[in-house]
Amino acid sequence: MEKIIWGEGFSVGVRELDDQHKRIVTIVNTLLDMNDTNVGSEIISDTLTKMTQYASDHFKTEEQYMLDYGYPEYLSQKKQHQEFKKMTVNFCVGTMVHNATVPTEIFTYLKSWWINHILKEDMKYKDFFHTKGVK
Repeated sequence: MEKIIWGEGFSVGVRELDDQHKRIVTIVNTLLDMNDTNVGSEIISDTLTKMTQYASDHFKTEEQYMLDYGYPEYLSQKKQHQEFKKMTVNFCVGTMVHNATVPTEIFTYLKSWWINHILKEDMKYKDFFHTKGVK
């Protein structure tokens, strides 16, 4: 599966959030490099756990920005973040029970979710934060 290539089109205009998104893309790309790895592989489980933890930290940061500046679509973003967390927990459980389809599902879901979330949902707050002077 092709990696995600970070470009300026992914920038949401808030340095801290962009840096976090870049880190997440790096973790997703690490998983994509493992496309032929067995579901029982500890490295998939470890990398998925790292992704889950880092994404959770990122969501907290992002949501705090939204709360601090009164972003009107905060609840929608929070709901999407919660759905992502549920899915990644399900994937973690799948790796523990050695569900053979989990690696393909993980890679497809993570790549699609992050690309769509950053380029569609997170871009909605780009102008909002810009008008608030957040960089």
